[in-house]
This record gives sequence, structure tokens and C-alpha cells, in this order.
Amino acid sequence: MIEWVSLGKGAKPVPRPVPTRLVWAGAFGGALVLVALVNAVVGPDRPFLALTALSLLAAFLGLGARFSAAPGTAVLCWLFLNAFGVPPEGTLTWTGSRDTFWLACLLTAALVGTVLARVRHARAAYRRLVTPSGGAPEGAGDA
Repeated sequence: MIEWVSLGKGAKPVPRPVPTRLVWAGAFGGALVLVALVNAVVGPDRPFLALTALSLLAAFLGLGARFSAAPGTAVLCWLFLNAFGVPPEGTLTWTGSRDTFWLACLLTAALVGTVLARVRHARAAYRRLVTPSGGAPEGAGDA
């Protein structure tokens, strides 16, 4: 006999983070493409636009990543920004305050993306635990 079961019922697992190597590969390829695109459209004299685009990329990659992937993501994005986003192109330089700010922005963006994903998953897991009558499960609000 066939028994019909709704696929939408039951506990859904929290999504597993994307492997760190895959996140870093995305950062490598995405940073390369974004910096090349910004340089082709606007020119290499506008590193703020490249920093904004790379920060958005880092935040997007952070949505599926572990916290441990954030520093590597930030450094990979910074390498492409520093080497190809500012003149002289193809040369890595270190300007203390500017590069520290850029690294901080990229690291913050990657961490914000990861935190947003964790909060979203935690809220979804809490909603799945809430009873159908709308109340919280027993002991959920006890402190």
C-alpha cells in the first residue's frame, strides 16, 4: 500500500558550511574578475569602487563559509586590490594606514556575511522548534 507523506514536514538540518578551500577559490576567481571589470569600466585610479565590489564579494562568500575562512578571503581580495586595483599595476605595495583599512574592511565584510548566515539559520531552526499552536517549546524561554 502507498502512504502519502508530506515532504515539507520534519526537522530540516542546518546547512553545512561550504569547505574553506572552495570559498578561497571563489575569492580568488571573483576578486580577479571584479578588479579586472572595475579597471576596464572605470579605470585603475578608483580603488574605492574596487574595494566596495570586493567587500560585497567577501560578504557574499561569507554567507556560506565558516568563520575560519574569513581571514583568507580578506587577504585574497586585498592581494588583488593592492596588486591590480591601484597604480602601479602588478606591484604589491604596503601603505600602512590605507592597506590596514582595506584589510579591516574586507575582513569585516566576510565576518558580517558569516554572522548574517548564522543568525538566519538560528532563527529558522528556532521557528522549526516552535509548536504548531504558536507557543515556544517547553523550557525554551527559561533562563
